Amino acid sequence: MVLNSCQSIEQEPLKLTERKIPPLQHHQVLIEVNACGVCRTDLHTVEGEIIPPSLPIIPGHEVVGRIVKRGAKVHQKNIGDRVGVPWFYSSCGECSYCRQNRENLCSRARYTGFNVDGGYAEFMAAHEKSCYLLPDNYQDMEIAPLLCGGVVGYRAFRLSDIKPGQILGLYGFGSSAHIILQVAKFLQITTFVFTRSSPHRHQAELLGADWVGPPQQPPPELHHSAVVFTPAGESVPLALSNTRKGGIVSLGGIYMSDIPSFKYNLLWEERQVRSTANSTPQDVNDFLNFARTHKITSVVETFPLDSANQVLTKVKHSQLPAGAVLVMDD
Repeated sequence: MVLNSCQSIEQEPLKLTERKIPPLQHHQVLIEVNACGVCRTDLHTVEGEIIPPSLPIIPGHEVVGRIVKRGAKVHQKNIGDRVGVPWFYSSCGECSYCRQNRENLCSRARYTGFNVDGGYAEFMAAHEKSCYLLPDNYQDMEIAPLLCGGVVGYRAFRLSDIKPGQILGLYGFGSSAHIILQVAKFLQITTFVFTRSSPHRHQAELLGADWVGPPQQPPPELHHSAVVFTPAGESVPLALSNTRKGGIVSLGGIYMSDIPSFKYNLLWEERQVRSTANSTPQDVNDFLNFARTHKITSVVETFPLDSANQVLTKVKHSQLPAGAVLVMDD
């Protein structure tokens, strides 16, 4: 599915197109895609809220498939390996951020489905260092959402500095939040979920949230930290108002509408707001290792590749219980 111009998803800007498979560069592998998760970042890209450097582009950055061909200088991956390709694709490797293992802040970083063609396709090429071996205890459609919703959500979760025995607020309950709720439970962290969607509230209860309610409803007590996954800027002062002294509100999205002005007393007493910028290779490895030892339930619906426009429309209007995965035709 190729994006030629950014426009409203209701106009169905993604077009099913046949292309020749390009020749591999020396350090690239060719992946036969089995599944690709659908992320809200794909929607932001398609609708131009974040604009790709060049078009056309194939979106998709929660890619699961098997290597079917290797470039001449590929040494770390083998034909037949099942691999995942996440949002973070590459960085310059030379700047001060890269030298500090903060590749997510590199000015020359590139991202799957944004700078390079992604996984809304039957085949994709990727640098071998951008491919990660996947745990064997997950099916393709289960592991796909973990490659962005899980990885970036895990980074936002860690940036909240939440500790076992404390209370974490989760604002919005899409693909990332339903994964991070389970991470928090494994670590014995109490979870409060705030979401407008009645089906999402029901899903949060099924997954073991300790309290669930609409955003404007006061929780039973203040949380120690929060992660905001919804792209609605008004959630930030709301989360701050529910956060204890010294707590952190971590913002887990790549895009957010403008944050409205708020009184200083919401920040006073050493509360903090932190944005989460992308992820690093270390984040991917850390989260996949966590997933190997802690089985995470991915709540997803599967759809054929050619329904990508319709699926992203459902994402836009919160019409899915959690995540969505595009699967390729046999």
